[in-house]
Amino acid sequence: MSFFGGGGMQAQQAVNPQNIAMAEQELEMVTDLFNRIADSCFTKCVSTEYTQGDLTQGESVCIDRCVAKFFEVNNKVGEKMQQMGQQNMPK
Repeated sequence: MSFFGGGGMQAQQAVNPQNIAMAEQELEMVTDLFNRIADSCFTKCVSTEYTQGDLTQGESVCIDRCVAKFFEVNNKVGEKMQQMGQQNMPK
């Protein structure tokens, strides 16, 4: 079975354009999140004076904490938005 639609049941099914659009949008959102995390944590944690080829232990710990905080805040904001959306739903 191929991931590129090379046979089997998947080749016989029509592709839903709405599902493709949603998948593309989700990929863009994940890519944007990754880029924002990378830019923010790199700027905060990595010195511009590159004296070593690898991250120092301090830089590595800082990046780990930065990424963890980013995801924690992202989850909290998502939960809050979900609560607000449920409160605004008509009863």
